[in-house]
Amino acid sequence: MQRHLEIRTGVYRDSVQLMQVSQAVRDRPGVSAALVAMATGLNLELAAGLGFAAPPGARPEDLLVAIAAGDGAALAGALSAVDAALAPGPAPAGGPADVPPRSVGSAVRRAGADLVLVSTPGRYAVLDAFDALDAGASVLLFSDNVSVADEVRLKDRAAARGLLVMGPDCGTAVVGGVGLGFANVVRPGPVGLVAASGTGAQQVMCLLDAAGVGISHCLGVGGRDLSAAVAGRSTLAALDVLDADPATELIVVVSKPPAPEVAARVTGHARRLRTPVRFALLGPGRPDLTAVVEALGYPVPTTWPAWQPTAAPAPRRGSLRGLFAGGTLCAEAALIADAELGPDPGRQMIDFGADELTRGRPHPMIDGTLRLEALAAQVTDPACGAVLLDVVLGHAADPDPAAALAPAIAAAGRPVVVSVTGTAADPQGLARQAQALCDAGAAVFLSNAQAARFAAGLVR
Repeated sequence: MQRHLEIRTGVYRDSVQLMQVSQAVRDRPGVSAALVAMATGLNLELAAGLGFAAPPGARPEDLLVAIAAGDGAALAGALSAVDAALAPGPAPAGGPADVPPRSVGSAVRRAGADLVLVSTPGRYAVLDAFDALDAGASVLLFSDNVSVADEVRLKDRAAARGLLVMGPDCGTAVVGGVGLGFANVVRPGPVGLVAASGTGAQQVMCLLDAAGVGISHCLGVGGRDLSAAVAGRSTLAALDVLDADPATELIVVVSKPPAPEVAARVTGHARRLRTPVRFALLGPGRPDLTAVVEALGYPVPTTWPAWQPTAAPAPRRGSLRGLFAGGTLCAEAALIADAELGPDPGRQMIDFGADELTRGRPHPMIDGTLRLEALAAQVTDPACGAVLLDVVLGHAADPDPAAALAPAIAAAGRPVVVSVTGTAADPQGLARQAQALCDAGAAVFLSNAQAARFAAGLVR
């Protein structure tokens, strides 16, 4: 076994990029472990868990590269892959104007930018976001680990300057046709979204796309925005932005259950806008996301064209087990299972994108290893009647999720039902992904709600 540990001083890369690099290196032949990440305390602990001694003097602004491989050739190939993935772009032509800016604010002023995406570690992200706001740019704050107090301060600063803060922990947005974070490729159109949930927004956008309807903008606001503490600050601002946009003819607000007093404030504000506003707020007794889209008058395809395998899944008595990459999709499925099946102590609905399961790990939309391990364990449990999964396509997600899932589905020995959130233009290929999952034996749906109801019917 060959092991390599190094610190690259003063080298910073975006966290999403580093997650993808780590996964790509782990997938190389002969590599047993790989961690390419900023040298934060958490990542140093993860390296120690892989058997690497913490290097002295490592700082959070340094890059950590830890690789274990079977032999020297595999290690050399892995390091070459890291170098290629992290190689900088073309060098500037030279001259004072081409000296890289030393702060977010100076970069905004130099470029005349009006939107900044911040994905630095939480304790630095707040300062970067304030710097961007003070320079006159709105902020998409991809970073998590930002306190509620700092979130409120950022959003109040944005309001004072007529700007918008999307986030923190804003995973999805589409602005002017450009996807940011985890985003699907959707057609332009008249519907604008304000989203306090990432995969919920992706599901609504993809269902609209399947119905032939496009998006003007999708403005994420962060999962805590509709809490009592944050009081809908960015939701109200985003509603005003879309109301002023001539390309937006209808606004849809997507969220998990909000604080009741905040919901009342937001709905009251929406009634005063010129643009019609509809709400897709998950909760007991409320319509699911698919039902909201259909209530708008946009028919959603009932199933994938080849949605069932040759041997259709047979009903099997037992508990439903849900293994999800998307938190909102998991919550929606849990609500539907409760309504369809009633209480069941054996039922499990696990969100593998939850903070406690992504601590120091790539998001399951990038790396599905943890979920695959759970799937293998669930199908050996005699109490498991059927398994419900989601697959979320789009930019920044796994380039071929079906390649890893299909063998596990084929070997499951249990009915497996999959919802695929994606569009025909997504880089993974919606039709190819759905067909591969179907060929492996899964029943495949474009609607997460329809998938959940079908799965519930199998174990009823």
